[in-house]
Parts: sequence; C-alpha cells; structure tokens
Amino acid sequence: MSQHILIIDDDTELCEMVSDYLTLEGFVTTSVHDGEQGAELGGSDNFDAIVLDVMLPKLNGFDVLRRIRTSSRLPVLMLTARGEEVDRIVGLEMGADDYLPKPFNPRELTARLRAILRRSGDPENHQKEQEFSGLSMLPSARRTTLNGSVLELTSSEYNILYTLMCRPGEVVSKELISSDALGKPLARYDRSIDMHISHLRRKLADGNPSSPVIETVRGIGYQLISSDEVN
Repeated sequence: MSQHILIIDDDTELCEMVSDYLTLEGFVTTSVHDGEQGAELGGSDNFDAIVLDVMLPKLNGFDVLRRIRTSSRLPVLMLTARGEEVDRIVGLEMGADDYLPKPFNPRELTARLRAILRRSGDPENHQKEQEFSGLSMLPSARRTTLNGSVLELTSSEYNILYTLMCRPGEVVSKELISSDALGKPLARYDRSIDMHISHLRRKLADGNPSSPVIETVRGIGYQLISSDEVN
C-alpha cells in the first residue's frame, strides 16, 4: 500500500513539483496551501508523514507543528529558508523529525522522507524490547514508558533513544546515531542530534530523580547512564 504524504506549503508550483516527483517514487500526496488547513489535516490519521513549510499564511509552520503534536506523532520534515538556523533549531525543539533548507533537490527530500518513514514504521528495524533504569521501550508498538508512565516521543526522538538504550553505559558516536537512528550520514554543522537529545533530556527529567540520564561525551557522542552514575 502506498504511503500518503501531506505537503503543507503555500508555493503551489513547488507543491506540484514535489507531488509529481513523489508520485513517480510510489507515494500518494495531498497538498494544502495555508497553515489552518494544514493543521486540521495534519492532526488526522490519514497520512504517513508531513512535509511542512515554515512560512505559511493564516498559521505559520511552527504553530501548525505545535497543533499537530498535541494529537499526532507522525513524522514531520520541515522546510526552512537556507541559512535560517534559528528556524531549524526551533522546529526540532518543537518536535520536527528532520529539516531541509530551500531550495532543495526533490531526490534528497525523497531520501529524507524514506529514512524517517523507515524508522517510524518498520518493525524489522527495531525488534527487541529494551529496559534500563526504569525506562522501557517496546518496539512492536513503538511505546516508551518511564517508571510506568507513557513517554510521548517523536519518531526521531524514539529512534535516538532506542539506539542509546541498545548500548546502555556505552559511548555512542554522533555518526552512529545519525546513521542508525536518523538514516543519514552526519553532516558538518548539523545540530539536529543535539536538539533531539536536548528534548529527550527534558522529557526524561520530568519523570523523577531516579530517571536515566543522557550524558555528553565531548567530541565523541552520548551515553545513557543511570542517575546514580552521574558525577
């Protein structure tokens, strides 16, 4: 069954170009051109992923993302203006799974979409249930609990945390996290992993003082440790 992509962008020519390319690649697409309609459709269960522009009429992309995240964990790829690093950081902080600066190559957009879709919906990717220091991840349902309470994670946050959970106490390089969890090679100056880690730390800290901790190993990557191991 073809995967259904929602494109939210007010540039009708770009939507048509992206839609045509994705259709040739086997996807089904729906395009809308303002934020209000995008937020309404994005909160439904009718799509597999969303391509979301930042600059939109009626409701900007950040507000659309905020509304979508109140009811849906669908993978969201944000389109940002080239050079606008603040937009990328804000989008990732709010729960976007990836970003792509405009102008972009449709082939790269397709590759990014396939990567986040593969890691959000392929049960073969992550098979084994993982438990560590009160944290439990059940891959078959993509369900995460912390001390018995459900932890709401975006697709990319889930994948990154699972990558760390499979190697508790080990230092995991950014290169491995990028390839294994995000499905792309680590790019120079790419801060997406740092943003996702920051978001994960806040969510873990909302549990209790005994929750596991993600520590930074400067110049290498990150490691997941129990709270009693923190210096």
